Amino acid sequence: MLKLFLFALIGAACAAILAPCAVTAEPGAPLPLWPGRAPGETAELPAEGDTTKPNDRPVSGKGVLRIGNVSKPTLTLYPAPGAGPKPAVLVCPGGGYNILAYDLEGSEVCEWLNSLGVSAALLKYRVPRRPGLDKHAAPLQDAQRALGLMRANAGKWSIDPKRIGVLGFSAGGHLSAALSTNHMRRTYDSVDAADQESCRPDFSVLVYPAYLTVKEEGDRVSPELPVNRETPPTFLVQSQDDGVRVESSVFYYLALKNAGVKAEMHLYPTGGHGYGLRPSPNGTADWPSRAAEWMRRSGFAERAGGNR
Repeated sequence: MLKLFLFALIGAACAAILAPCAVTAEPGAPLPLWPGRAPGETAELPAEGDTTKPNDRPVSGKGVLRIGNVSKPTLTLYPAPGAGPKPAVLVCPGGGYNILAYDLEGSEVCEWLNSLGVSAALLKYRVPRRPGLDKHAAPLQDAQRALGLMRANAGKWSIDPKRIGVLGFSAGGHLSAALSTNHMRRTYDSVDAADQESCRPDFSVLVYPAYLTVKEEGDRVSPELPVNRETPPTFLVQSQDDGVRVESSVFYYLALKNAGVKAEMHLYPTGGHGYGLRPSPNGTADWPSRAAEWMRRSGFAERAGGNR
């Protein structure tokens, strides 16, 4: 009886230790996006690092890792556990195209996607904005390159090349929309075979996206976002009290509808901006459950789930 008890105790302890492995996997080492310098990069930036200041606000009582001065963009894989091939998502943190909210809207989101049976690839794109270029010009090159790399390496990375989406927050939401509407041609000269792969996402999730419309022109969709029938199915989240303006999502949704693109939108009365997946007393805390269900129902996730 004592032996049986000990075996049971050891088994329970092992199960407790191994249980997290059934939800998330360890991320891989960051992979350089470009074999040399990224396109158009000539100026030297200060060292890349956390730019958080003492007076920067925490989110849900926790600090935010604000990465700045990115000149060497990378892709970090978060493989979903289990046999592949898995659906996958390119994750684009926000930060006004000046910094990247790298944990709040990046690594924490990748871990959540893993819990849905979805592999994730965290994009560290170039910031801050490059002088003389559109705010999204260099980041869009990075996003196009990243999507192509994901498809080119689908077999090696256990990814289903026909179920690769993009998910972005704030400026990263704008970048995700730009990738979703500018996939017919690369915005840089081809580097290798990965650039011959399609860079069109199979679906898009935009969370409190910024810059989608031009307020001064009756909230028409921004000219760099040519929505058309080839734009992938899209899921939108925003709150009415968001300083970015909820009209941004509303008019983008209408453009999708008019183009015949399947879209789902969730609007909340309160929630503000920049909450990521972290706990909140507002209705916006519900968005991960709604997005997970939409992904599962659309065939882009293996299971639904709630917050982290």
